Amino acid sequence: MDYVGSEGAGLEVGTDTAAPVMHVITNFAASGGAETMLARLLAATSEPAIVVPLIGVSERNLSLAGRPDVEYHPLNARGAVHMPGAILKLTGLMREKRPRAVLCWMYHAMVVGTLSARLSGAPPVFWTVRQALDDPRSLTRSTRLAVAGARMLSSRAAGIVYNSARAREQHEQYGYAARFGKVIPNGVVVPEQADPTPRKARVFGIAARFHPQKDHLNFFRAAAQIAAQFPDARFVAAGFGLDDRNSEVLAMIEDAGLDPARLELLGELRDMGDFYSQIDVLVLSSRTEGFPNVVAEAMSHARPVVTTNVGDAALVVADTGKVVSPGDPDALCDAMAEFARMPPEQVADLGKRARQRIVANYQVKHILGEYQEVLSQRGPA
Repeated sequence: MDYVGSEGAGLEVGTDTAAPVMHVITNFAASGGAETMLARLLAATSEPAIVVPLIGVSERNLSLAGRPDVEYHPLNARGAVHMPGAILKLTGLMREKRPRAVLCWMYHAMVVGTLSARLSGAPPVFWTVRQALDDPRSLTRSTRLAVAGARMLSSRAAGIVYNSARAREQHEQYGYAARFGKVIPNGVVVPEQADPTPRKARVFGIAARFHPQKDHLNFFRAAAQIAAQFPDARFVAAGFGLDDRNSEVLAMIEDAGLDPARLELLGELRDMGDFYSQIDVLVLSSRTEGFPNVVAEAMSHARPVVTTNVGDAALVVADTGKVVSPGDPDALCDAMAEFARMPPEQVADLGKRARQRIVANYQVKHILGEYQEVLSQRGPA
């Protein structure tokens, strides 16, 4: 089913001034960093746009984008067997809509979008790579194949945007075309106000969908150690799949030795504001990332961060939080314990400085201009 807003009627598609940018994304029904960033970019501009997800569209992302004029054309390609049909459908859409540029989000979309553009004779195709290759084992077989397929097609892209310097370095070492690379970090919408009121760091939160690369077991094991050291500490977990209906999560918590009474499982949240207001410190336990949105979001809410050294997390956090090696629950625990022992005023000061860092460097309104500059380029597709 296509979603077409009425405000888009009458656009002279195909002209330089009114032709849309076509965003091809693997799944706009998911709620990860790529989907959130695309929604934020759509919300930050009134320029004509078309979104073509290989799979589907969610109400959450439609709401985040807030653009009734944007056209959405989900291809419902749920698996490799449907990809040839998706390529043909997308080729037809490109010929019909005549976009001024195509921006492909994530590996499967990069492969399908580039092949479709070649068949349709579309304008330049740009890619945006959303993660580093810190731990390829955490990727699904399908994603690993898409990473390899994109490598073979990378010279066809007019430009490749990476959301972290580490992602660019790792992909170019892997064989992605180097001459077109550019780093544009993710941007966040900074809340007008944040509450850095001094208080003891006793509530530690994690916000990440249930996926092997997020390494929730690492967090739960560190949390169990913190719970033993600080009787008043508690923990909050938000993200798709993090609820008491997920038997894998419950087994993981038991395996970690964490008392379930000390942990609140919130599942997927549409509004993260309340989550950030109730935690004192955000914890990222991932095995691999690109630019972790949740780190910048927490910092924008004046919450300091403990993170594993993945993607550009350490660059974002700088000296406002703690960075530890991935896959090391003892190190993660030690960093969390440092915050638990800090005077409340020091915790609040780190949160305040974290927010200032995001305001200065990672606001979505600044990032938008960098994307617009890239998409205005002309090059081989």
